Amino acid sequence: MSANAQTQAKQHTRAVALLEGAIFYGLIAVIVFTAIPYGTVDPWSQAVFECAVFLLGLCWVIHGLLAASWRVGNLPLVFPMIALVGLAILQSFAWPQTDQAGTKVLWSLSADPFESRAFALRVAALVLAYALFVRFTKSHQRLNLMVHAILALAIACALFGIARQALQHGDGFLLARLKQGSGYAQFINKDHFSYLMEMAFGLTVGVAFMRSGRPERIPLYLSGLVVICAALVLSLSRGGLLAMSIQTIFAGLLFLNSRNPGRDPVASTTPSGPPAWGPRSARGSETSARLTANEDRRLTWLRSTIAKAIMIGVLLMTIVAGVAWLGGDQLATGVETASIEMARTDPSELHEAGRRRDIWRASWRMFMQHPIAGAGLGGYWAEIPSFHEGSGVLTPQQAHNDYLEVLASAGLIGAALLVWFAIVLVKQTRRSIRASEGFQRAISLGAIVGVAGIAVHSVVDFGLHITVNALVLMALLAILSLEPFEGLGIEK
Repeated sequence: MSANAQTQAKQHTRAVALLEGAIFYGLIAVIVFTAIPYGTVDPWSQAVFECAVFLLGLCWVIHGLLAASWRVGNLPLVFPMIALVGLAILQSFAWPQTDQAGTKVLWSLSADPFESRAFALRVAALVLAYALFVRFTKSHQRLNLMVHAILALAIACALFGIARQALQHGDGFLLARLKQGSGYAQFINKDHFSYLMEMAFGLTVGVAFMRSGRPERIPLYLSGLVVICAALVLSLSRGGLLAMSIQTIFAGLLFLNSRNPGRDPVASTTPSGPPAWGPRSARGSETSARLTANEDRRLTWLRSTIAKAIMIGVLLMTIVAGVAWLGGDQLATGVETASIEMARTDPSELHEAGRRRDIWRASWRMFMQHPIAGAGLGGYWAEIPSFHEGSGVLTPQQAHNDYLEVLASAGLIGAALLVWFAIVLVKQTRRSIRASEGFQRAISLGAIVGVAGIAVHSVVDFGLHITVNALVLMALLAILSLEPFEGLGIEK
């Protein structure tokens, strides 16, 4: 090979590596900047997010052309999400029906075809982000960076929320629409803030308690965990507190059930020593040494397990005590409000029917009217007034239950896609835990805890409508979809 050819080959390799790094670090930057403008809820910020992700997708195409490789990685979860995008596009189609009173009436499956198209575009951007995470998180170093970037973002949001609660004395606190006594951190709704804390809580528990080695870093992660838990308690999000409590119990059970003293890659290697056909005394001494080593490993594992189980128990008691101390009377008031929301009669003077019970009943009626394909993904707000038995002072924009909203907006087809997604997620989770080792396995366990918290909280809220929460969830799903890295992992 000539010198010019070698130079061109090196330049080509360098260009591919630079483009690959730009895509990965671009994804990290998108996560960080998506969190700033109220979690990205306005049309302009959502458009910027989508353009950024599709631009990174274009870079992926260029990378594939340069590298002559179109490897996409392990993407089992992408197919139900792609099917959901296809359903939203189908719902958005409008066909001319008949002329009524001289006006041409268009018919579509969605109550709001424009919002269904916007929903499809948003979910497509999230699916692409998930695929990019899986494709370009290809080493322990990158996985470590992605996880700690999410944790740093969550802790920064928690500290901002605590500072805002202590220092804000009027409307506007760095961001103009942050009203005093409303929302938490940079989020307009306190429940949306708690979604981000729940996912960070799971990752922190995983990286602190679910891996061996690096015990000196546990106090550092515990300090971050205290900040996250304190902010979540101070936000007074009832759904967030419920989800975090269940997460803590689930993490303890997962930790105890996933620890396996026989899962030691060093022990599985062939020990050095006399061959099996050697003298009987040599074989006996080798067997005795091996048994002693195994007993030492089991004793070390048992001590580590007991110590970490005690830490989890102390953490749970600390959370309970912190909830009682920090929340106090306001949480008691929240519990009373929750009982009112579930009561049979509406006590409001204007009969607003704004309680979750009223909204859920209206959403169920909406599903019964559109049982097959629903009233349109993104079109919930336009169809629900026909079924909402209120005075009209308040019109629900969301169902305050993501599962019920999928049922009302996408019908039985959407429910089938949701079940499909859940089955694939469970299978992929089991595969990830069995195949991965070390740091990657610990992070996978933490991602499971984070996803479990989101699954619980989504029964009573709609935090996944917020772009940054949905994007971080895509990162957690990508962690569970990663192929095992070569070697035993780097404990960082």
